[in-house]
Amino acid sequence: MSREEPMLENPDEIKEPDKDHYFNQPKLGKGGPSKLRQQFSRGMTFFLVIAASLLFYFALLRLTNLSEGFQKIFGVLKPVVYGCVVAYLLNPIVKQVDRHLVPVLKQKLKKPGQAESVSRGIGIFAAVVLLIVLIVTLCNLLIPELYSSIRNLVMTLPKQLNDLVSELSEVQLDDSTTSTLIKTGMKEGTDMLLDWLRTDLMTQANELMSNLTVGVLNILSELFNAVIGLIVSVYILFSKETFVRQSKKCVYALLSARHANMVLHLTTKSNEIFGGFIIGKIIDSAIIGVLCFIGLTLLKMPYVMLVSVIVGVTNVIPFFGPYIGAVPSTILIMLANPIQGVYFVIFVLLLQQFDGNILGPKILGNSTGLSAFWVIVAILLGGGLFGFAGMVMGVPTFAVLYYIVQMVINNRLERKKLPAPSEYYDTMSYVNDEGVYYHSHESDE
Repeated sequence: MSREEPMLENPDEIKEPDKDHYFNQPKLGKGGPSKLRQQFSRGMTFFLVIAASLLFYFALLRLTNLSEGFQKIFGVLKPVVYGCVVAYLLNPIVKQVDRHLVPVLKQKLKKPGQAESVSRGIGIFAAVVLLIVLIVTLCNLLIPELYSSIRNLVMTLPKQLNDLVSELSEVQLDDSTTSTLIKTGMKEGTDMLLDWLRTDLMTQANELMSNLTVGVLNILSELFNAVIGLIVSVYILFSKETFVRQSKKCVYALLSARHANMVLHLTTKSNEIFGGFIIGKIIDSAIIGVLCFIGLTLLKMPYVMLVSVIVGVTNVIPFFGPYIGAVPSTILIMLANPIQGVYFVIFVLLLQQFDGNILGPKILGNSTGLSAFWVIVAILLGGGLFGFAGMVMGVPTFAVLYYIVQMVINNRLERKKLPAPSEYYDTMSYVNDEGVYYHSHESDE
């Protein structure tokens, strides 16, 4: 028995798909429900509002239990989360391999689907090998240098702090009121610093040593989750088309065609924003870290590798990242040599000017579509709510929300037959009571 293919009643009515269907913004508000459906929808709305309020009330009562439950589920599924993140980062490499290799393999492999399968396997193997080689190379380069820098820091920091306190104590000032206040402030500051070195620092060091075993176990657990996540990412990359088809099928089954198209359009736009921002920012930060290492090596700065890692990692955070990384790095270098600390500040300012005006725009372009003001708002809001991860992911998340709000606002303006671009709403332009727009020509002048 041969497997029968599903048949359509009218094959001639099949239409060719539009390749840019989900990239084009769908129309909102097309079509209207009947009066019976309006009444039914109103009643269902009341019911759902009451039910949601009750659920929200009981959820607040069980908030601690719900939080613990979500944390437990996340802990169990952490390898899957890691796998999804790794697959998302490796997907561009796999796509590039498929794009160049599939046409070549189709000429040599005549069996249907074989070229795609072989190309996918080669692409995933190349991406995983590249990731492993990159991680091993970075570990071989970073870990010995980081260990040496941290060891030197631990060995020399107490002496440097004592020398600094001694120099501050020996500063001679006149007997004016301002000088007396400065002397008092310096004395109290040095006493607080010495107390912190003798008590708090030693206490924290003892706690660190006591928790070292737990920290090692946590690191090993995370490494195990990362290895499992890498294996999961391979399966995800092999079956990504299947997952996409299943997700699209569920969206069309659960939603109307208009709402389903809107969801798929927003999904495509979100992927475009997140992919462009995250991958571009990783490349940009890696280049900045390498340039910082080369510059500090030529300037013969102390803690070269440690400072380069700090600058490169914090550069992932937009806008504030360079300054967050530069402050502790400047303090470390100034403790060793104040003049070199000044040179480092100048070097970092020049490096960030190069990144902000030349390198960053070349790599990232306008991937988020946000102005500098909204970038700052997104970073502050994301960092305040979710810490370092929120500062990194806050910008693309806010960019997606900004795009949705902009799409809704522009659609409502178009339905009112008003211009959508913001340039039309200058100081003297207005809309009269009949809804007619009047342009002031202020921008033209």
